Amino acid sequence: MFGDKKNINILTSLLIAHGVRKAVVCPGSRNAPILHSLNECDGMTCYPVTDERSAGFYALGMSLADDNPVALCVTSGTALLNLAPAVAEATYRHHGLVIISADRPSAWIGQLDGQTLHQPDAFGCLVCKSVNLPEPHDDVEYWHCNRLVNEALLAVRSAGRGSVHINVPISEPLFRFNVERLPVERVINKLSARLDVESFRQIVCGKLLSASRPMLVVGQLGKPSQAIEDALRRVSTSVAVLSEPLSDGTLRPFDLVLASLDEDESLRPDFLLYVGDTIVSKRLKNFIRKSACTEIWAVTEDGDVHDTFMHMSGVVEGDTMEALQVLAKELDARNEHGKSENAEACRFAELWNGRMEVVKRLINGYKPAYSQMAAVRMFERSLQNIGYRRHVHYANSNAVRLACIYSRHYVWCNRGVNGIEGSVSTAAGFSLATDDVVFCVTGDLSFFYDQNALWNVDLKGNLRIILLNNNCGGIFYSLQGLQDSGAFDRLVTARHDVTAQGICVQNGVDYHSARNLDELRDGLSVLMTADCARPILLEVFTDAEEDKRVMADFMKYIKE
Repeated sequence: MFGDKKNINILTSLLIAHGVRKAVVCPGSRNAPILHSLNECDGMTCYPVTDERSAGFYALGMSLADDNPVALCVTSGTALLNLAPAVAEATYRHHGLVIISADRPSAWIGQLDGQTLHQPDAFGCLVCKSVNLPEPHDDVEYWHCNRLVNEALLAVRSAGRGSVHINVPISEPLFRFNVERLPVERVINKLSARLDVESFRQIVCGKLLSASRPMLVVGQLGKPSQAIEDALRRVSTSVAVLSEPLSDGTLRPFDLVLASLDEDESLRPDFLLYVGDTIVSKRLKNFIRKSACTEIWAVTEDGDVHDTFMHMSGVVEGDTMEALQVLAKELDARNEHGKSENAEACRFAELWNGRMEVVKRLINGYKPAYSQMAAVRMFERSLQNIGYRRHVHYANSNAVRLACIYSRHYVWCNRGVNGIEGSVSTAAGFSLATDDVVFCVTGDLSFFYDQNALWNVDLKGNLRIILLNNNCGGIFYSLQGLQDSGAFDRLVTARHDVTAQGICVQNGVDYHSARNLDELRDGLSVLMTADCARPILLEVFTDAEEDKRVMADFMKYIKE
């Protein structure tokens, strides 16, 4: 039996009609009627998460795993505000969430009543659509409620795929469950705009393939794709392709090329096509921003201007993966028709490819001393020897930068707004939506900030965590001059003596630790081969000063 609240029944029916099949739900009384309806509904699976801040990233992880919007339901009051970091990350990652918040009737807002605040439009520009549902009393209000829910659920799948917020005021009494079945609701459909292939081929591909020093920069892509890897490999014979593990599984260490050669003018492009979202490399951003003679075009899903490199000439609205495949086919077609190769462009591509190959050999030949760098190197080398399906998540800060050195596979990372919060929760949510093994490599501040990610009885043994613990925010040691500040240790790096062992014990997580290379090797073996019903965590203890020294020695080795 369902409840008698018409706005909830309209919402539940349309969630199913629009293909939403998963809901992360947080406890509460005002949202209990919504939770009841979602739980009763065939085709909807509910995942309980108590901490709303963690729940938001759980929902993001699930959305990433199956590439579909996930509903996220919270009760009224400040519960809603705890979702803001995850909503922002999901929106900027183009994996928008469907936020459903229960609310008091508007008459009680601001009247000193419990758990009340102004909830409509609470997320401002962090969502692409915000609706406040009426409690229908007549046909017009019923039509209005149906239309608003349709608008929101269409928006979450539209170009750019931002998050949407559906606020649901609910009057008392709350708990009358006397409706046998959900209503069959009107579903509004929408056809999305597609890439204008002919214009893209003639204008952008034409400019790129006729340039003397053409470059393709690939930012973070939403999911791994063998087709994209194949396309980039074909394009890289005639165009300098710069990508990170967040876009495809081919190691192209362009950041270290720039670090070793500094301001080498021969590496500057005269035409650059930028596809995808964010780039980790700050060196590349600075390098291209100084290239005043470079013409830059970008392909973006939302059609907005993202002038990352400060020299943008044009924007193409469309799917980035489709654009890359069109580019590869255009290059193939030119070769098939015997059109003469652009010799200068090929030399430019060979220059970049050659220097990246040199750096790859240097990376392979360098054996760092025990450190966070050594831990990631050993982990990534071990991954090459396993045959089961897996997904690898990296947290922000030092962790993802080490991934850009060693990873030879697609890397999941919360780079929408680059926050350290929610990395473990995102991986945990992802692990609930797949039977594949999910690895998560995280730093200590990120982990302890998000420790409630492990407070979940539904977690399975397919979640494996590597915690790089040097007792502080180690990335701050790389910022020149900051250590001279008297606030450095206690206030900036947040130095601590905390370990994860107690957290693992209380949450039923299998705990292991390493303090040297032999223990690291043994711990990684357990992490990768053990059969366990609950998550496994390997805590790798290192020294921040030694981590800094090892990285400095590596950079010196690369440059020399």
